[in-house]
Amino acid sequence: MTTADAVRQRIERLHDEPLTDEQDRASDRAFGERLDGAQVLQDVYDFLGRFVAYPSGHAQVAHTLWIAHTHLMDAWESTPRLAALSPEPASGKTRLLELSELLVPSPVEAVNVTAAYLFRKVGDDGGRPTILYDEIDTVFGPKAKDNEEIRGLLNAGHRRGAVAGRCVVRGKSVETEEIPAYCAVAMAGLGDLPDTILTRSVIIRMRRREAGERVEPYRRRVHGSDGHLVRDRLATWALSVGDIVSEAWPDMPDSVQDRDSDVWEPLLAVADAAGGAWPELARQAAVAFVAASRDSTPSLGIQLLRDVRTVFADADAISTDSLLKALHDLPEAPWPELVAGKPLNARGLATRLGKYGVKSKTVRIGDHTPRGYTREDLADAWARYLPPLADESATSATSKTTTEATSRNPHDHRENGHQGHVAEPLRLSKPNVQHRNTSATDSSRNNAHVADVADVVDLQPSRGTAHECVECGEPTTGPNELYCPAHEGWSMTI
Repeated sequence: MTTADAVRQRIERLHDEPLTDEQDRASDRAFGERLDGAQVLQDVYDFLGRFVAYPSGHAQVAHTLWIAHTHLMDAWESTPRLAALSPEPASGKTRLLELSELLVPSPVEAVNVTAAYLFRKVGDDGGRPTILYDEIDTVFGPKAKDNEEIRGLLNAGHRRGAVAGRCVVRGKSVETEEIPAYCAVAMAGLGDLPDTILTRSVIIRMRRREAGERVEPYRRRVHGSDGHLVRDRLATWALSVGDIVSEAWPDMPDSVQDRDSDVWEPLLAVADAAGGAWPELARQAAVAFVAASRDSTPSLGIQLLRDVRTVFADADAISTDSLLKALHDLPEAPWPELVAGKPLNARGLATRLGKYGVKSKTVRIGDHTPRGYTREDLADAWARYLPPLADESATSATSKTTTEATSRNPHDHRENGHQGHVAEPLRLSKPNVQHRNTSATDSSRNNAHVADVADVVDLQPSRGTAHECVECGEPTTGPNELYCPAHEGWSMTI
């Protein structure tokens, strides 16, 4: 009997002989301990991949882990938002939320809802909801002033214990009321969101499918029961690992720090609890997402600091006039037409740099002493807000390589013979990974760590070695995910 058959039989038996709450929890926990966490996540991953064309394998992994983390909300100090964004409609964002609705606990689908409705849903005694907010761009668009309360919920509700304060009228008296605001939120919309939301989110940049990309048509009446079966298995497994993840301190990759570590900590804890290849896949996804976020369009202040550093090059001081002229001449920079078609001037430059503690002063350049800026005064702001020059170029190169390596669909030979770009379902093997002890009895959890995780990922049954195609065994053109000339397809070599 398969695990799926066992789940079906168990559900049917519980309909006939309902258990008490205490018996039900004990039964779920015992049943969950028999489930393979890695396979449970694999089932979620595969189900999602049937209907969504993800921009990369990392995005599909992140969505899978985010869904799993919603079943363990009592274990986290902070919950990451999931933001599916695209520049144009018809890019798969709504489909992503529709599939999430099948797999998360207590889903609440929100489109153009009132703040009062959301607050009451989040504070409902019936259980903490998972909010799935479509068309989120309407909350932060031209009519944003009408949605300040909703924005407040989205901003504050990521922390456990967060509440929304309200005044309510009861009879002739006005009383204060605190409504819980902590809950998981997934959002979908066009364009971008404010940094206050994005920096607390796993951002999936969706895009329209190409003509050759294939996914299954989704119909809830047909596929809903399959999704609910996957959800029930996930919920049962999550109950069995709740104590483990509550005590977990997952090791973070070096590049995942500060607020990024808050975002990824729950997802890495879920991956560590599942085991198999998931700990390594989760960390690869975290590194890729963080690199992508750093490579995204910066704020004007950050861009100004970066462009000023570019103009300075090796100079120790530059006059204000020379700095402005050089900034205006930079290609694709906003400074020539910053406000109402007018260029950045000396006053605007001083105001913007002043926010970072940088002020103009009299500088000596040859025999002249104009007003200007010195490297010494700018060095602190550069060090705090910009990556080192070497890291900046390396991040750009890494981001490009990651995008190329994860956006292709290795050996996707469909019935029509076309090679698509939909993320291939991962075949996760069980590598030899030593996990740290995350039980409640671990008194030195701060010193615990995940041991060797380098030998983790086995995306396909390996029939070749490095420089060989895993599908046909013929030599490829390089050691990584490269072109196989034997059958004109891309190959993932291990």
